[in-house]
Amino acid sequence: MAAAEQQALKRVYLVAGELSGDILGAGLMRALRARHPGVEFRGIGGPRMIGEGIDSRFPLETLSVMGLVEVLRHLPGLLRVRRTLKADALAWRPDIMVGIDAPDFNLGLERQLREAGLTTAHYVSPSVWAWRQGRVKGIAKSVDAMLTFLPFEAAFYARHRVPVAFVGHPLADELPLVTDRLATREALGLPTEGEVLALLPGSRANEIRFLGETFLAAAETLCAARPGLRIVVPAATAQRRAELERLLEAHPGLVERLTLVDGQAREAMVASDAVLLASGTAALEAMLCHRPMLVAYRMAPTTHWLARRLVKTEWISLPNLIARESLVPELIQDAATPEAIAARLGAMLDDAPGRAALEVRFAEMHEGLQRDASRRAAEAIEALVAGRPLPASVAPERAEETVS
Repeated sequence: MAAAEQQALKRVYLVAGELSGDILGAGLMRALRARHPGVEFRGIGGPRMIGEGIDSRFPLETLSVMGLVEVLRHLPGLLRVRRTLKADALAWRPDIMVGIDAPDFNLGLERQLREAGLTTAHYVSPSVWAWRQGRVKGIAKSVDAMLTFLPFEAAFYARHRVPVAFVGHPLADELPLVTDRLATREALGLPTEGEVLALLPGSRANEIRFLGETFLAAAETLCAARPGLRIVVPAATAQRRAELERLLEAHPGLVERLTLVDGQAREAMVASDAVLLASGTAALEAMLCHRPMLVAYRMAPTTHWLARRLVKTEWISLPNLIARESLVPELIQDAATPEAIAARLGAMLDDAPGRAALEVRFAEMHEGLQRDASRRAAEAIEALVAGRPLPASVAPERAEETVS
């Protein structure tokens, strides 16, 4: 890029809504500043983005509202914040406004700013490919481009003619392509010989409520059948640890076989031969740790009834969605019994060649997502501002795939 082009980007308006967005925003700011040393940032950011120099107009927590009742209670305040940010951005006249996740808030702001003449982009696709796919029409009116983590997301937007750049996944950049199972076991105080199962029932109270007892019962069944098996359970928070400890009181057979650790979920997965987990980001992390897994999920009956009617995907776990095939077994709702889970995991642990092949496949998928996401997002933003085509992002064989 010529020196004149390097200085073309002067002002970028960024709005992040939670800690994960703050991490993404800080990485994007570093990548943009490396290419445009004089660029200024304004909007909403947390401690990491503030450390990178953003002029944050509101605290990061302003947008961190979860749950329907909470959102309704805070709606008047959120609308005031949106009006203030709109006026602030229009007065500051940035080269581009980028909303980072927080789609319920940011897509509305992006649409208002785009209608007022600003270039806009959204970083991190909402799950529009999974449910309420009609929202893509509104997204097309809100953004000049969507920046996605995953290739099947980019294929969805390309199919709906929304400009898109697949930038890769920051977790894939963060996690190494080579892992050391034995060294990680030693660091966690686990035996280097024998089988290890990592058990991750989730990081939310409701997940522990619906999955904790089921997962522990399955683990107890497995331990009875496999004398050398060890279980490692990472607790996401002190509260989750207390909840798990209470559940363990009903499973004395696990006392000598189970190691409960604080955090260290990735280490637990790397140390394992197989992983039992709830669906979500943990499944992606297990894939990026190159470990075979079983995904099991239970939810409130009403929630499951609604999900069956709204969700349009064949799979729920990200490894399967990325691969577009059933690499990972999924047991959902009534199928997620302790007996079924134990049987599937037992078969997985018995199949050493199958596990080895899956670890190789996951390493290949990891490499495909490892694209230096912050740099590629910065390149896409440059292209939008300069009026150039977005960087090629969707492989031709993927572009016509459907997710529904």
